[in-house]
Amino acid sequence: MKDIVVVTGGGTGGHLSVARAIINELHKRKIQVIFVGSTSGADKQWFENNTKISQKYFLNTKGVVNQNLIGKFISLALILKGMLKVLSIFKKHKVTKVISVGGFSAASASFASYFSKVDFYIHEQNSIMGKLNQLTSKYAKKVFSSYDTNLTIVDYPVDKIFFENNRIRKEIKTIIFLGGSQGAKAINNFALSVALFLKEQNINIIHQTGKLDFQRVKQEYETLGIEVDIFDFTTNIIDKMNLADFAISRAGASTLWELTALGLPTLYIPYPYAYANHQYHNAKFLANKNLCFLRTENELNVDDFKQILKQNISNISKKLSQNISPNGIKNIIDTIIK
Repeated sequence: MKDIVVVTGGGTGGHLSVARAIINELHKRKIQVIFVGSTSGADKQWFENNTKISQKYFLNTKGVVNQNLIGKFISLALILKGMLKVLSIFKKHKVTKVISVGGFSAASASFASYFSKVDFYIHEQNSIMGKLNQLTSKYAKKVFSSYDTNLTIVDYPVDKIFFENNRIRKEIKTIIFLGGSQGAKAINNFALSVALFLKEQNINIIHQTGKLDFQRVKQEYETLGIEVDIFDFTTNIIDKMNLADFAISRAGASTLWELTALGLPTLYIPYPYAYANHQYHNAKFLANKNLCFLRTENELNVDDFKQILKQNISNISKKLSQNISPNGIKNIIDTIIK
């Protein structure tokens, strides 16, 4: 019997980039892919027009974390309603396997897997497992991780285009500020605080602001009289990253490993409210090997940043790509599709 695979999860670019890597690999192997996501978050933005997916379902669900009691109850009710819908999707398409990349978008299909006969797999992106994956991993056939040696260890599933564009950065001519698809006000403000210094050093700036803060930051740069490659969101972030010699970024797992595959030295500023402070621990994994710079938002200051830019980035750039191979996604799908 031919496999028909549901890929589920999303909400943020970190989850969705893993989903995309899995979808691309399954499509390459001529395996039918169905995507189950949410109308909330960025799921539709990423996959609504993706021709490698045979069917797409975007459910009316939203996250449970960081909501009050009534909000949690409503979210759980929507997830359960979505689960009933997914059970009918499994039956209609004769689904054989489900691969979850986590995030609230994965909840309905993950729970539906428990009540059906499909094989269920999880890719845990972060160094600390999320609550949904903690719960559903109990009935998963395999849980893949790039951090936890108690799980099935694989290289992070980074799209091969990042490896293909790897180069050794020898000097800093361009810096990219990455706050993620939702943006990061702390990174935006820090970029503005060092912008005049970077201009004095003839260092170009590329800046992803996120949608909510785009106009404010754009106006501030114009007031400072600095030309910047500024944008709120793009699905071709590789094109922007590839121009840079150094990055300042949040430490979501997908972005961290994409920058690693590119060989792009980075100062990581973790999102302080992430579940169990997992972004800090993601970056600490590389910092312990002296492969990145790590500062909390409270530790940011211009003088420290100037010292970081004096470090030997060429040596870091060389070693980064030795810590990840391009076979992560292949090994995951090899294990799932036997």
